Amino acid sequence: MGIQQFRLPDVGEGLVEAEIVSWKVKVGDTVKLNDTIVEIETAKSLVELPVPFAGVVTELLVAEGETVDVGTPIISVQTAEATPGDLAPSAAGTGAEDMVPSLPDGEEIEAGKIGGAAPGGRTAVLVGYGPKTTEPKRRPRKGGSPVAAQPEVVPAPVVAAPEPSVAKSNEISGSVHVLAKPPVRKLAKDLGVELAAVTASGPGGVITRADVEGYSAPPVSAAGHIAAAAPVASGLGDTRIPIKGVQKVMAQAMVASAFTAPHVTEWITVDVSATMDLVERLKNDKAFRDLRVSPLLIVAKAVTLAARRTPIINAAWDEAAQEIVLKGSVNLGIAAATPRGLIVPNIKGAESLTLPDLCAALNNLVAVAREGKTQPADQAGGSFTITNVGVFGVDAGTPIINPGEAAILAFGAVRKQPWVVDDEIVPRWITTLALSFDHRLIDGEKGSTFLADVAAILEDPARALMF
Repeated sequence: MGIQQFRLPDVGEGLVEAEIVSWKVKVGDTVKLNDTIVEIETAKSLVELPVPFAGVVTELLVAEGETVDVGTPIISVQTAEATPGDLAPSAAGTGAEDMVPSLPDGEEIEAGKIGGAAPGGRTAVLVGYGPKTTEPKRRPRKGGSPVAAQPEVVPAPVVAAPEPSVAKSNEISGSVHVLAKPPVRKLAKDLGVELAAVTASGPGGVITRADVEGYSAPPVSAAGHIAAAAPVASGLGDTRIPIKGVQKVMAQAMVASAFTAPHVTEWITVDVSATMDLVERLKNDKAFRDLRVSPLLIVAKAVTLAARRTPIINAAWDEAAQEIVLKGSVNLGIAAATPRGLIVPNIKGAESLTLPDLCAALNNLVAVAREGKTQPADQAGGSFTITNVGVFGVDAGTPIINPGEAAILAFGAVRKQPWVVDDEIVPRWITTLALSFDHRLIDGEKGSTFLADVAAILEDPARALMF
C-alpha cells in the first residue's frame, strides 16, 4: 500500500493555473480509474478532471475556491501498488506514453477514457492522446514481476507545465541571460519592468511573479521616498470580488484589443420585416423540428455570405510576422454572457453549414455556454464574432473586437417602429447593426461594403441567392 498524489495538469491549452471549483469526492471515498474527482475553472472554461489511478482518497490538498499553479498536488490517494517514489517527479518517463495506465488482466477501458482506445489507433491519456497503438498499454511492475500492476500516475508538471524560458539579451548592450516563465514575462511587459533589473528568488535563478510585482509595486517620489499606494475608497456595505478565471482573461483581452487595434465603428438601421416573416415560416418547417429559430440565425447566415464578397473581414493582423492572415474558414463566434463571465465560443466552418445545421450549432453553443461547460477548444480559433445585445433590449453599441480577429458585429433589438415605405409611414420591424473593425487591415470601403451586404440580406433574404 502507498500514497500517490495527483497534480493539477495543463488541460491542453498551455494554461498555467486553475481554480478548484468543487470536489466530487471526499476523504475516505473509493475512486476508480477515470472517476471524475474535481471540477476546475481555467482561464477559459470549466473542466472536469478524471483520476488516473484507483484507490482510497486520503487527503484533499487544495480547498475549493483556491487558485493553484499547474503541477501543484491537489489530492492524495492510497493505492494498492504505489511506492514512495510515486510522490516525486521522475527524471525518466516524461513522454505521453508514460501517462497510459497499466491494466489488470482481462480488464478493458471504455473508448475515450484514460488508457482506452482513441481515434487513429491511439490511446487516451490524461491530456490528449498518447502514442499510436492497437491495444491499451501494459507495463510490467518494477523488478519484472508478471503480476498486473495498478495504474501508475506520472506527475503532470513533467508533461504539461511550461518550462522556464531563457531570454537571450543583446550581448552588445551588456545585458544578461534572464530566466522567467512566459506568464511572468508578459506581466513584466505589461508593467513596463525590465526583467534584467529584477532580482530572482525562484529556484535556479528563475524570476517569479512575486519578484516582478515586488519590483514594480513601490513607486518612488521625487524626494526619494517610496510613495504609498492610493487606497481604494470604501463605503459601508462594499463587497470585494476577486478578479480571476474567465473574467480576468476577458478583461485582459479587451484591454489588449482596445489599445492595440485601431477601432472604427459603423452603424446601419435596417427594416428586417422580411427576415421576421422568414423566421416564422422556418419555425413551422419540418427541417427545423426541435430547433429554436431566431433572427440571430439569419444574421449569422448573412455574415457568412457577406464574408465571401469581403474576405478581409474574416482575417487577422499578425504583428510579429507583419502579415495579414486571411482565414480559410469562418469560425463564427457568438459572445455569450455566463455566470462566470463573458466567453466567445465559435462554430467551426460556419460558412459550409446548411441553415438547419447552422441553427442546430447555434442552439448547442448557447445551451452549453449557459451550463458553463464550454471547453477551451470551442473558444479557440475564432475568426469573426457576433454579439447579440438585442436580447437585453439594447438597440446597439460599439463592440470591442475579439483578440485575433478583425471585426465584430453587434446585433441590436428588433422593434416595431414607424418606417417610411412608398412615401407612407407604416409600422415595420426595425433593428440596428453596428460593425467595429480593425482599421489596420480593413478600410472604410470594405467595412461599409460588408455591413451593407449583411443589411441587404436581412432586408430581403432572397438576396442571399446572389452570394
